[in-house]
Amino acid sequence: MIKHKSSTHPPKQDRGDATREKLLTSSIDVFGRYGFDGATTRMLAEAAGVNLQAIPYYFGGKEGLYIAAAEHLASIIIGHVAELRNTIIERLGRLDSAGEALSPDEARTILTQLAQHMVGLFVSRQSESWARFIIREQMEPTEAFERIYGSVMAPMIGTAGRLVATILNEPTQSDHVRLRTLSFVGSILVFRMANAAVLRQMGWQAVGPDELDILRRHAAGLVAALGGDKEARS
Repeated sequence: MIKHKSSTHPPKQDRGDATREKLLTSSIDVFGRYGFDGATTRMLAEAAGVNLQAIPYYFGGKEGLYIAAAEHLASIIIGHVAELRNTIIERLGRLDSAGEALSPDEARTILTQLAQHMVGLFVSRQSESWARFIIREQMEPTEAFERIYGSVMAPMIGTAGRLVATILNEPTQSDHVRLRTLSFVGSILVFRMANAAVLRQMGWQAVGPDELDILRRHAAGLVAALGGDKEARS
């Protein structure tokens, strides 16, 4: 009786999934560093360690890979915030179903949790390549920006906006609330988007556990300050 030897090679489907994943992950960094025009298909393939023909095979070409990379980036960020976001959405949903209003104190608590979570995510080394990609799309938006904005940015800003509106006791869609929300979100994003300036200004070599604790306390202070000055406007 002949015994079949077990193969040490993964099934073709698994190998294909792995190749696609490598391209998606590495292309976020390559596109972020060189932009769409500067990143060649050879650079993208070499960074992923795959055959050059894998790009047209899996994505139809560089443009298809670029859009897929944006969607992949959005899914990564969503994965990091999914648990907290789902908890917030469920809480708000229960209140809406019961016809009850969120209290300002609870809004502050939830917004603090959200801000502290985002600070931790944005100062991580993993987010460096994300920031490069997103900053380029902020400067010259393409279809990739629409994918990231629709999946990640709009829901996050929308949730923060509802919480800010509750704290300020103003309509969610008012110009003041929307601008205040954008300013608040920007005060969190600065720790990644202006990372070098933050480190230089604070005299830090890097953001370790102690520095992260300081930033989380700072995020809580930003929430506590909302409405504290009666939001005086000119």
